[in-house]
Amino acid sequence: MALSTLIPPGGVSAELAATSRKQALVGLAELAERALGVSARPVLDAVIEREKLGSTGVGDGVAIPHARTDLVDRVCGVFARLKNPVDFDAIDGQPADLIFLLLAPEDAGADHLKALAQVSRFFRREELRRAVRAAPDADAVAALLNNGVESDAA
Repeated sequence: MALSTLIPPGGVSAELAATSRKQALVGLAELAERALGVSARPVLDAVIEREKLGSTGVGDGVAIPHARTDLVDRVCGVFARLKNPVDFDAIDGQPADLIFLLLAPEDAGADHLKALAQVSRFFRREELRRAVRAAPDADAVAALLNNGVESDAA
């Protein structure tokens, strides 16, 4: 599963302003509303509920907040590069500036886990994190997200 199958057109922000985890999640929920056509508030509520179970900050400045919700009929997501990193309680103690919000239908157990693994695999690669941080705009970030993982075996 390539990241390009998860992110719709318009699903990438290269300069999301946030000063806290909650502000970042609000911004991502609003991006999901615009790009996926889902209501921002229920997305935010679902993601915050999931965050209560444990942080989704995975380290190296990356967070992958995710939730299962009946708002979507397939696994999908949006991505934001934050203007300034925020604390996501990552295991390495580093704040996150690369945030991938993943949404899945309630019954998408295996597909949800595959998508989480794919996003994680992408961001585990230092050269791709560096390239996403250096990309000049949302289109360049989207191109990296859509093409940077195609050759990475699942």
